[in-house]
Amino acid sequence: MIKLREISLMLLMAGTFGFSSCSDEDLNPVSVFDSVTKEEKNEFDNWLEENYRKVYNIDFKYRYSDKESDLAYNVTPAEFDKSKALAILVKHIWLEAYAEAAGIDFMKSYVPRIIQLTGSYKWNTNGSQVLGTAEGGLKIMFYGVNELDIDNPRINTENPYESHQVRPIDMNYWFFHTMHHEFCHILTQKKEYDISFRAISAANYHATDWINLQDKRVAKEGFVTSYAASEYNEDFAELYATYITNTPEGWQLIIDAAGDAGTAILNQKLDLMKEYFKNSWNINLDTLRNIVLRRSGESTKLDLRTLK
Repeated sequence: MIKLREISLMLLMAGTFGFSSCSDEDLNPVSVFDSVTKEEKNEFDNWLEENYRKVYNIDFKYRYSDKESDLAYNVTPAEFDKSKALAILVKHIWLEAYAEAAGIDFMKSYVPRIIQLTGSYKWNTNGSQVLGTAEGGLKIMFYGVNELDIDNPRINTENPYESHQVRPIDMNYWFFHTMHHEFCHILTQKKEYDISFRAISAANYHATDWINLQDKRVAKEGFVTSYAASEYNEDFAELYATYITNTPEGWQLIIDAAGDAGTAILNQKLDLMKEYFKNSWNINLDTLRNIVLRRSGESTKLDLRTLK
């Protein structure tokens, strides 16, 4: 049996041999870190510099970055061509829509400073998908970029109850709804909305089982989606994103599903929301909605492969 003293002696000898071997070699005076060079900028990088960083002070990150990602999830990088297409769409439908409705200074002040793209979705342990996240108003993460159909972009503004498995994917559900939802979180973190909103459905939130609920069912309780039924902040953001990305006809489908009781609750929440955006941000929600819907219609005709 090897004794503790013999183990110590062997470790000491191993360390000595290792030190002697290294000392016989000349060390390279050039640091390995100096050999790591930044990736050369391409046409897309230059376009992002002109259209995102210079105009809105946004760092649009499409390359995968460990430090910008949640390492607790197994995700894939966003494809280059689909990242480019999404950057064009986000600029037209989201950034320029708000700039048109509220002014360029508003967007410069309140947009997130980082947009990070990820190719696949994050999945939670309860089976729900994470479509996007907003972190402290500074960064927005968009997932599932590789699902984008560049040559057949489709934006459903007419039916909020359409199956999310329809192909080509509905850009409204998978991207634009998420963008507006997360931006709403950023704005409400800057200026609080009327706390009376929290009390409207306080007794009806489904904190743990919302994932198992149907959108049409929760409409009767005054929620636009099952996720809205999870808690009041998500209720506010979901109501906002759903209202401005659906036509009056699409919104009417929610009202029809809600019935009299659900409609009364939805209208009460919507009145508080409109008042919040008017008084806090000088944004008329119906004007913004018209702009978003118009630009959504225009986006299907955009050339998503060519940077202009």
